[in-house]
Parts: sequence; structure tokens; C-alpha cells
Amino acid sequence: MRFENTTLGQLSVGGKGNYGIAASAVPYSENLLAYLRITDISDQGTLKKQSLMSVADENADKYLLKPNDIVFARTGNSTGRNYFYDGTDGNFVYAGFLIKFSLDPQKVNPRYIKYYCKSSQYWNWVQSFNTGSTRGNINAQTYANMEIPLPPRDHQDFLVRLLSPLDDKIELNQKISDNLQRQAQAVYQSWFIDFTPFGGAMPKSWKIAKLGDISTVTSGKRPPVKTGEKANDLQIPLVGAASVMGYTNAVLYDAPILVTGRVGTHGVVQRFCTPCWPSDNTLVITSRYYEFVHQVLQNIDYANMNRGSTQPLITQTDLKNVKIVLPPSDTLDQFEIQVGQLMQLWEQKRIESEKLSALRDTLLPKLMSGEIKMKETP
Repeated sequence: MRFENTTLGQLSVGGKGNYGIAASAVPYSENLLAYLRITDISDQGTLKKQSLMSVADENADKYLLKPNDIVFARTGNSTGRNYFYDGTDGNFVYAGFLIKFSLDPQKVNPRYIKYYCKSSQYWNWVQSFNTGSTRGNINAQTYANMEIPLPPRDHQDFLVRLLSPLDDKIELNQKISDNLQRQAQAVYQSWFIDFTPFGGAMPKSWKIAKLGDISTVTSGKRPPVKTGEKANDLQIPLVGAASVMGYTNAVLYDAPILVTGRVGTHGVVQRFCTPCWPSDNTLVITSRYYEFVHQVLQNIDYANMNRGSTQPLITQTDLKNVKIVLPPSDTLDQFEIQVGQLMQLWEQKRIESEKLSALRDTLLPKLMSGEIKMKETP
């Protein structure tokens, strides 16, 4: 198969990238435009919708994304992260630490570039700008000059036809998972905040207690070794404050745990029911009342708990001392059963999506190289 050597700039409208708006984020509001920041994009190129904020700047509408736009993180440990916008996630204003390229559908299948930017070839290019343990910065001109080996248009379309259904199913699973989480949150709100099943007031038999009374809080640890991508002997997820940040070869926990940030990012609560290694910038929470504690953690005001002057910090003691409404054990057991059924379905969708992602990632390099290609019509 013949490949054309081209660049991202040559495949984009205007031939260059554009920096986002330098504006402060404000709490999310349906009356304002959603603000897309580096932290809202995962390493897999998906949105972290639970962390979305809004923007209130008068010039915000000048930075709205349009279908076939792709944005790249340009600085820090997130350099290289990217998100392809097809218009289905709502309206977004992109932030200043992101660079936008508007892909020209006359020159390339835009979704082909989406997949190229998931490939090892792309990430190897990003890694080439790193110095030691620090990710290098990549500016708009450098991104524009990024070389892309482009196959014929029919092969681009073939690749997209094969991989898009996998991504569509992953996205559908995510929507189902989000709905299940909302249902779980609604049950918690009804039972333990509004007290709807109990006549609208906290029963006298309930008490105010501390999170540490029903859970154990410890800190994660530095792993023995780590890598950015899975390898034969490095398969165990290394959990950071907001997401899986790499892989290691040892297991720190193999029972259900909840993980949230200790240093740096706060407020993201992660669930793990399979072997993992939480890093030393996390707090790890275990409890018999797993689902109840999960909901408590999602309702904490982490900003007011922050002890750090230069870098956000939360201690084990801070988390243990969080005040909670504590009902009798039989009520908690009922909640665990009801919400546990919802989250069991959530876990099934997560596992299914992981398998689909693995299949996509296996097919991608074979499609990119032309090892898998269309059969020619006789």
C-alpha cells in the first residue's frame, strides 16, 4: 500500500492550529457554555464528564468547537492528550492550554486522524519531546509540522468503518454507566439527604458520626516499577489521583477499594474491584459499606478541606473526620443491596468496554500499517 507523507497542518483548514481562550473556569451551569480543559480529557481521548466546568467569558463563543475539530494538550504531564469533536457531546469552548486543528474532510477522513492520534506511532512522536521524567511542551507550529503517513482515502474510510462501531458501543456503554451512576446518586439523595422514605426528617435512631467510624483510610505507595503503557510483565493499573496513570508489575490491593486524590487533583473518586496499585499521591478507602461510602466521598467539599498552600493536600485524618449521617446497619445493608445491583451492571459495562478497547487497540496498528486491508473487488 502506498502512503503519502503529509502533515497535520496540511490536512487542516487554514494550515495551522489555534490556541484556546485564556479564561477562568466557573462551576458548571446549563445556562453557560461548557469549558473543555486538559483535565477533562483522558489519555484514551474520551471526556471526563463528571469534572466539567463552565466558562462565563464574553468572548467564549469565539472558541466553540465545530465537528471535525481535534484538540491537543500542549504542556505538562498531559502533553499529547487529544480529543476529536464530532458534535455529539454538546457544545464546548476549548481552553488556553489546548490547541485546535480543524480537519479538512476534502483532504482526509477526519476520523482517520482521530485514530492515528491513538496509535503508538503518534505517542512515540509525543515521547520524542520528553526530557528525562518530564514531558516536553509541544506548541501549535510543532503540531502543525507533525508528519502523518496517509494511506489512500478508501483505506482511511475502511479503517474508520471497522473501528467506529467499537467506539460507538463503548460510548453507548458509557452513557448507560452514567445513567446507572445517576440512579445510585438519586437513591443516596433520597435516603440520606432528603430522608424521603423516612418522612422527610432524619430518624431519631440515626446519629451523626465520622467517615472513619465505618471505613479505613490509608495512603497509596510508590510502585516498584512503572511504565506508561502495558507490557508483558507490567499489567497492573497504577492509579493516580484522577485516573490510571500507568502500569506496574505488583499488586497493592486486590479487594474492592475507593481511591481519591491526596496531593494535586481532588474530588475524583475512583472504584477498583480488580488488582491495582494506588500511587503515593492517593488516599485509599475500604469499607464494609462500599456503596454508601462511595456516595459520601462524592458529596464532600474537597476545596474547603485543602491544607496545601502551594499544592493541594488532603490528609488521612481529614478524610476520616468527615461528618456523616449514620443509620442503623440494617438500613445500610438495604442500601448496599439496592445500589450494589445498579453498580454491578455498571461494572459489567466497564469490563465490556475494556475488552472492546483492547480489540480496537489490537486492530489499530494492523490497519494503520496496511496489514489488514480491504479485499479488492474482482
